[in-house]
Amino acid sequence: MMDFGVTVPVILSFLISAAAGPVIIPILRKLKVGQTVRDDGPQTHLKKNGTPTMGGIIFLLGTVVTCLFYVKDYPKIIPILFMTVGFGIVGFLDDFIKVVLKRSEGLTPAQKMAGQLVVTGVFAYYMVKISDVGLTMLIPFSGGKYLDIGWLAVPLMFFAVIGTVNGTNFTDGLDGLASSVTVMVAVFFTVVAVGTNSGIAPVTCAVTGGLLGFLLFNVYPASVFMGDTGSLALGGFVASTAYMMRLPLFILIIGLIYLIEVLSVIIQVSYFKATHGKRFFKMAPIHHHFEKCGWSETRVVTVFSIVTALCCLVALAAI
Repeated sequence: MMDFGVTVPVILSFLISAAAGPVIIPILRKLKVGQTVRDDGPQTHLKKNGTPTMGGIIFLLGTVVTCLFYVKDYPKIIPILFMTVGFGIVGFLDDFIKVVLKRSEGLTPAQKMAGQLVVTGVFAYYMVKISDVGLTMLIPFSGGKYLDIGWLAVPLMFFAVIGTVNGTNFTDGLDGLASSVTVMVAVFFTVVAVGTNSGIAPVTCAVTGGLLGFLLFNVYPASVFMGDTGSLALGGFVASTAYMMRLPLFILIIGLIYLIEVLSVIIQVSYFKATHGKRFFKMAPIHHHFEKCGWSETRVVTVFSIVTALCCLVALAAI
């Protein structure tokens, strides 16, 4: 029989996002919150100049409204919602300053990091002082063994959360890329949440549905980009959901694309400095490298999504 407890939040969030798109996108156009494309990027991207950004509001709306119907019966979704919306607000401020107030930098790196640390700090306090989940972590392929590293789990949490958030941010560079990859991750979390009865399925379902609705407008050629509003929110969702299910070590598996994107930027910058101007990749993050190698945008998105789907299957086996 169909499990309506799983399907209803997916469909509801999808419908809200799908309905919000045609309302929000024209508003973003009127506000002239257009994306500015890098001149040194693939030439095919130049036509994207002026495409509305900050579209993450669309799937955040679907997610939050859907979750409001479930908060009373599923209190464990509250910290995940807090992280998703909290990081979304940091991203929104960055986008707003950048594209509405026309300050090219947006939030300064220090301001952005401060916002991320505050949101993560509140979540860490909840996990340590309030939650009964704890910070022990399931070890992949261990047959159910958990890792307990004591107080070191707190700094590790800050590193894992901020690393994941920035990984999703770097992944958001092609039409539908971050959305498609994170849909796979959200489905993985939903399967595990339902299978373990962890009490967070409504929010994982809502994110899945919200992203599917957003993809109607975000697939190539995109009529809206998610911006930092969306990409940072998705990072907060992935990291907090993993922690609420004691699966932070699994981020290395299901979030392999996020990890590769971050590493490609670190390698590129480090190599550039060490060699006084030479580049390791044709362009970073790595999705642009593949474009420079001749891959179409849709091919990169498809391959990265398939890789994530396979990684999620590996992660299911690892549980």
